[in-house]
Amino acid sequence: MYEPIRGKSVHSTMAGTTSDFPHRSREEELDIQLAGHLAALLAVTDELRTLAPEAGLDAAAERLAAQVTRLRGGRAPVRASVAAVTDPGPLHRRAHALAGRALVVAASRADTAAAILAAERMDAHAAAQATAPGEPHGREPRGNAQELSGAAQ
Repeated sequence: MYEPIRGKSVHSTMAGTTSDFPHRSREEELDIQLAGHLAALLAVTDELRTLAPEAGLDAAAERLAAQVTRLRGGRAPVRASVAAVTDPGPLHRRAHALAGRALVVAASRADTAAAILAAERMDAHAAAQATAPGEPHGREPRGNAQELSGAAQ
């Protein structure tokens, strides 16, 4: 009813030639991803340091740079020297989000040092957002409470 397969399967020929392009392990991919998130967090931290110099930000930047260097096999990250924004509010929100992403990746690769650092940075940026005058505390829900709950008006 069906003709027998006369040639090799496309899948078996592709599976046999894995040396055509480099493959990375899951751990290597997570290292690259975590280094990227931490480097982005370092860039935002450097911007915040130029806006409002603070010893806590200096120490955090050094710890972030050390983690990025470790994850990149000894290559030091590029550091920002000028702030592109004059309002620290959006920078703290961006830094909080980046620290959250770094925390997720660090937890998935079981990197305790990076996870602790990311969690500390999340706490610091959340506290900075909470103490900033006139800053929104998170996203406001769309619509009023009755619309969201489905209650009749």
